[in-house]
Amino acid sequence: MFKRWGIRLASSLIGIAAGLLVCSLALSRFSISATALVEATLIFWGVHFFVQVVALRTLIRQPSVSLAGLLALGATIVSLVIVDIIVSGLTVHGATTYLAATLIIWVCTAVADTIGVRKIRAERRA
Repeated sequence: MFKRWGIRLASSLIGIAAGLLVCSLALSRFSISATALVEATLIFWGVHFFVQVVALRTLIRQPSVSLAGLLALGATIVSLVIVDIIVSGLTVHGATTYLAATLIIWVCTAVADTIGVRKIRAERRA
């Protein structure tokens, strides 16, 4: 059980960090320092987790896959705004940059989570 939880945690953190790195490389109005990357990744994960749990408990009566994806996208943008406010080494300029960064981070975390789930399934079979 702890191994599965560890794989999920690691894949989420890697996905967030990768998303932030891709944003800094792909978006000219998005910048992040090396120390801010670590800080932003940890804070982003905590805020994202909290927002998703609160939203699932209060807003959703019958969750579906599409609703879960939409919720993850909403939690990603809320997390990005909060992390931008808190972390001094992260700079995001403009609504378009926020939208593009949200989509990039969302895709990176989705890919990382999918890889994590596959790793967990492979561990179960072994």
